[in-house]
Order: sequence, then structure tokens, then C-alpha cells
Amino acid sequence: MRVIGLMSGTSLDGIDAALIETDGVDQVQTGPSLTQPYPADFRDLLRGILGSMEPSDRIRVVERRLTELHAEAVAELRRRHGLAEIDLIGFHGHTIMHRPHEHRTWQIGDGALLARLTGVPVVSDFRTADVAAGGEGAPLVPAYHRALVAALPKPLAILNIGGVANVTWIGEREADLVAFDTGPGNAPIDDWMRAKAGVGYDDGGKTALGGTIDQEFVAHFLEHAFFARRPPKSLDRDDFARFRPDHLNAADGAATLAACTVASALAARRHLPAAPGRWLITGGGRHNHALMRGLAAGFNVPVEPVDVMGWDGDALEAQAFGYLAVRSLTGLPLSFPGTTSVPAPQTGGRLDRPPVF
Repeated sequence: MRVIGLMSGTSLDGIDAALIETDGVDQVQTGPSLTQPYPADFRDLLRGILGSMEPSDRIRVVERRLTELHAEAVAELRRRHGLAEIDLIGFHGHTIMHRPHEHRTWQIGDGALLARLTGVPVVSDFRTADVAAGGEGAPLVPAYHRALVAALPKPLAILNIGGVANVTWIGEREADLVAFDTGPGNAPIDDWMRAKAGVGYDDGGKTALGGTIDQEFVAHFLEHAFFARRPPKSLDRDDFARFRPDHLNAADGAATLAACTVASALAARRHLPAAPGRWLITGGGRHNHALMRGLAAGFNVPVEPVDVMGWDGDALEAQAFGYLAVRSLTGLPLSFPGTTSVPAPQTGGRLDRPPVF
């Protein structure tokens, strides 16, 4: 099937849209992609509803605009690359609240509206079924990771550094799949840079590379109970919001928060079934040289961006939700006991078809 996957990440930067042709199992052919940045005013509106617990008129307005922006991203991808026939859209939406311990997760985004606007069937609401069944609801991308690395030596690990960071460990057998959130990713760094420098992120990690790490702060950060918990486990974007090094200047704070992201990834090794022979890094964090240098220094095996494999690390999650949309349509599981702690392999997603006139 020819599918467009859509991902709105916790970094609040915009929408990733990517074409993938797949059977949802082992056939994967990737195509063109794009990133559509959010307008600044919409980004502020979206940030203002993060953590919301109950529906409201304000959220409905943001959800509609979010859906319209996703429809525009689909239209732009199709226009640029002449994509006439599309069978399906995988629409992640945007997570505004994630509390799996309360059996609650909320990704805003109107799948029925997106189907009407694009004229293409849409699968959305990927996480609810997993959480309702007792799972963490995240991460969901490991099924796609496993398909991508089928021919590679194992065990290996893929570390995705988005707003939150998560790891997928893949062993030799199909059942050898472990995944969990490792800790904060780019989100604390982005929020720090916005507050201290008036910019949306630390471009290339330049600010962090010019600063000095507060090692005492990092040590205190690692005392958080999350790191001792056995996986599977997941995080909300703002679960570590109180860890702000407000006593530091912009550069030292950026360096310290980057060190926290690295330290949490290194700490995740204790929960893996066996040491990976290789770490592949995806997500926006792979562009941050402070993060990449810290990871390379901490792991004693190769640490490389996924781009060395010919993969597009900026489109990988969008591709994954296209892949998962096909799995949802065919009743295949999206999550597994080793990835979300769901009791048994769990499918999910909701299908909305465009109206027929």
C-alpha cells in the first residue's frame, strides 16, 4: 500500500510527512518526505494546552487547526512529488497528555476531518487501545525499527531523540524486542533555549558545546525514581520540567541539560537484555553535536546517525506511523509485552473513511 505517515513530535517544531510503500510486515520502500514547520502563533497555542486533562472549546479549536495543518502538509507532499494515488494516511496527531499509570493518553487530531480534507482513508488514535489494555502506550515505533534492521547484525539498539528519548533493542529472534523511554530528549533543551536565548532550539548543539556541565545537577537528575524503574516505561514531555538549571547561564544550562539527556540514555543500558554491538541514533537530537559526542564517549561501541544506513532520520517516525497504519488496517499488532508492557500483542488505531458523494 502507498501510505503517507504524519508525525507531530513533542519538540513542537512542526509536522513530518513521509511516503512509504509497505505491507506492514517486511516489505518497506520509503519515498519522499517533508517537514512543515508550525506557524509561530499556532506553536504557542499548542504549547498552551499541553497537560490538559479534559476537553474544552480551546482544545477543540487547536485540534481543528492542527488537523487542517496536517491536511496542508499532505497536499504539499503530494504536489511536490506528483503523488496521485495514496491508499491510506497514518495520522499520529499530537500528544498533549500521557499518563499511562492512570490509563490515560490523549493525542489530539481529528481523523474524520483529515479524511474529508484529503479524500484519503485515515488511521489515527494509535495509542488508546494499548493504554486501555494496561500498556504504556509508547513507544510504538519499535515494530517499524524491527522491519528496518532485519538484515543487520544483532543485538543492536536504535535511540530516538525527540522531545522525549526512547530506545529500541532488537535481538536475533523476532520476539527479542525491548523498548522504553530513556528520559528527556530535546524538549528541556528547547525550552531552555527559548527562555534564555529567544530561539527554538540549540542549533547543532553550539550553545551546549560552549558551556560547562554542572555535574552535581546531573547526578541529582539521575536520582529520579524513573531511571531505576524496570521497563517498559514511558514519559510525558513535561515529566522532568522541574529540572531546570536556573542557577546557570545559557551556555552552561544547555550543556548541563544535554548531559542529562546523554546520562539517561547511558543509564538505560542496565535494562537491556544484552549489550548492543551498535547504536543508531535517530530524531532531531542526532543533529546536536553535544549529544552525539556525549553518547559516543559513553558507549564503547559504534554510535552513528541512522543516515549512515541510508535512512532519513528526520522522516523515520512519520514513516513508522504509515507502516503502523497498514498494520492497524490488517489487524496486526502495534505493540508488544516487551515494548509497552501490554499483556499480549495489541493492535489499535481507528479508521475514518472520506465521505462518498
